[in-house]
Amino acid sequence: MKNYDLVGIGNAVVDVITQSDDSFLDHMGIEKGIMQLIEQERAEILYGAMDRRVQTPGGSVANTIAGAGALGLDTAFIGRVRDDALGRFYADAMNENGIDFVNPPVTDGELPTSRSMIFVSPDGERSMNTYLGISTGLSSVDVPAAVTSNAQIMFLEGYLFDHDAGKTAFREAARATRAGGGKTGIAISDPFCVDRHRADFLSLIQHDLDFVIGNEAEIQSLFETDHLNDALMMTAALCPLVVCTRSGDGVSVMEGTSRLDIPVERIKPVDATGAGDQFAAGFLYGMATVRDLEACARIGCVCASEVISHLGPRPEADMPELLRDQGLL
Repeated sequence: MKNYDLVGIGNAVVDVITQSDDSFLDHMGIEKGIMQLIEQERAEILYGAMDRRVQTPGGSVANTIAGAGALGLDTAFIGRVRDDALGRFYADAMNENGIDFVNPPVTDGELPTSRSMIFVSPDGERSMNTYLGISTGLSSVDVPAAVTSNAQIMFLEGYLFDHDAGKTAFREAARATRAGGGKTGIAISDPFCVDRHRADFLSLIQHDLDFVIGNEAEIQSLFETDHLNDALMMTAALCPLVVCTRSGDGVSVMEGTSRLDIPVERIKPVDATGAGDQFAAGFLYGMATVRDLEACARIGCVCASEVISHLGPRPEADMPELLRDQGLL
């Protein structure tokens, strides 16, 4: 059975991107500059209205796995797609990018493959309309024990924690990875996910995880506090490693009662989409290659800086070369 440096479980979402002006957004009733969840009928209308579509495989943890693969890790991704045109595209694109997409497209049921219709305005604003479709139905059936038990690092996507079947699948995957000698962690994903499931989130973190990655708002939401220091200390009391991204203020890493703060150089983003995902990719690459925590954080910051320098949530540069230039490889 194949061993993996890094395995991710998350929403398998096809990003469908087009350029459009403000009058088109007004005409279609699209609110500019935000992400909205939409239903299937609305998704089909918007998809049909898109001109010169560009499709790429997306999803938060999937983007992290792709970034880590670009750095050289042996990776796999677990997620649900339907056996339709977009689902086959997603599976093929992940595999062609060197990521083992281990789930065959689903042939039963009615929900189509998840997609996010992204309308890019002339001023660079991205208006995202996301239909979650089949990916949110992920359950233990979709998570092969042969993959989870052979992962050095398992990375979970907080968005999928919104569903009971997803919670069970996460716990089983985390325990299988740890039983095999690996480490398991989660991307918190969104403060609203925590608000809906705080007790279950904290239980998972305390009993089944080795690390947590989130931004300031997400870490603070775990204990409903506006004080980051308190949130970091309380989370670190539950989990061996807590990593908090703070945008232009850098990164804070807590290991037990020891805190490390890594500054970053502030740059104006071309497109901030994917910054957190690619920071996680770099940090997990550092963990998988047994770097110290400062080096992990610095690699993560380089990856985040690269992705915000261009459109799109995945790296475009030769990432190993970029790390070598920074003295991190």
